Amino acid sequence: MSKIQVTQPTFLINLDNPTEVSYVPMEGNWKSIIVETYQHGFPEIQDDEILYVYKENRGYIKKQVMTNTLDKQYQDLLQTILDFGCTKSDRTGTGTKSIFGYTIRHNMKNGFPLLTTKKMAFKTMVTELLWFLRGDTNIKYLVDNNCHIWDGDAFKNYISKTNEFKGDWPDTMEEFINKIKTDDGFAKKYGELGSIYGKQWRRWTKKKMYLSTDGSYENIYDEADQTVIDQIAILINELKTNPDSRRLMVSAWNVGELDQMVLPPCHYGFQVYTRELSYDEKRNIYNSDPMSYGGTASPLPPNSEEIKFDPHHAEKDWDNNYASKKIPTRAISLMWNQRSVDTLLGLPFNIASYGLLLTIIAKEVNMVPDELIGNLGDTHLYLNHIEQAKEQIGREPFELPNLVIEHSSLEPVELVYKLENYQSHPAIKAPLSN
Repeated sequence: MSKIQVTQPTFLINLDNPTEVSYVPMEGNWKSIIVETYQHGFPEIQDDEILYVYKENRGYIKKQVMTNTLDKQYQDLLQTILDFGCTKSDRTGTGTKSIFGYTIRHNMKNGFPLLTTKKMAFKTMVTELLWFLRGDTNIKYLVDNNCHIWDGDAFKNYISKTNEFKGDWPDTMEEFINKIKTDDGFAKKYGELGSIYGKQWRRWTKKKMYLSTDGSYENIYDEADQTVIDQIAILINELKTNPDSRRLMVSAWNVGELDQMVLPPCHYGFQVYTRELSYDEKRNIYNSDPMSYGGTASPLPPNSEEIKFDPHHAEKDWDNNYASKKIPTRAISLMWNQRSVDTLLGLPFNIASYGLLLTIIAKEVNMVPDELIGNLGDTHLYLNHIEQAKEQIGREPFELPNLVIEHSSLEPVELVYKLENYQSHPAIKAPLSN
């Protein structure tokens, strides 16, 4: 094997002979290690330094391993519900198999969390999230952007208010949606869904309480004197000024307004958590695309340096030389809580939506997306989704796609993105229960 220049201790695997592993303790010096070959080809060496493999005359090659564990977690959840779920009635009249309490975890460095075992309507999910972030609660924006997730709830709400009317009033959902599209006055009145997600995220209303004459707070409110709280703006400010806070939370569960919602929030709140990136993590972020941070080199192998520092002062030198390049210094994770989980139709959207929200927030505060965690309560399969779940369980996952955010803004809400390398199995059709 010929020599390669490296500046950090590195393991290199010879693809022509997977049992031959060379350890490079310093630039240009090689130490050969022979290891046991495992059934699937590459020797299993548990060390963070194994980042690249080497093939004669081909240079560095990324080690090819399946990093998509998300689809497998999801398939395991489907199987768990089928095996252990109890049959329950529900408000829709469909019936479910249900379990209580489940957690899904995904490391964002392994790809964007968009399931590959069925084709996902990614643009629909993006539209709904942007609708939330706009603080909007009327389906007009969704309908105009060909997103029909909330059509059934809006139509059901409309029927409950107008079932005594006849004549020219729409009496099918198709007619209702068409009138939402074409009649702004009708949409303003009957497209409204109440105090749901967008209202709570961006316009939570706080009523001021006043002292009575005897010094008590006995429900003396001035209805006209209210404060509007933008939870998203507060979260962004806190992340920039106090990133280690344990109060980095957003809630959609406003108990005082649940009766004003067409549907109480299923995913009712989320919390974010940040940590400082290590010196190696910051360096490798720069190495992945030096030119984006003012460097002159093309992408570099992990753990190499465009500027070589004294190893005894490497982190201090990094801070002195690269602090002005706006390289992220912290990683951010997001955990959402969900009381009710439509596992076949809803959960794949929830995972991707919160993955996108994490990515948008991370870009807004110049951090790196880290872990995405979902805490699930009543986690169910509708009884008319059983066969579809079995079909999805039997599919082999592909690698996860990559999401590139070219531009994003939370004020005004804007998003320009590219979804790259998304390969999936065909969509699985199933009825939606409202």
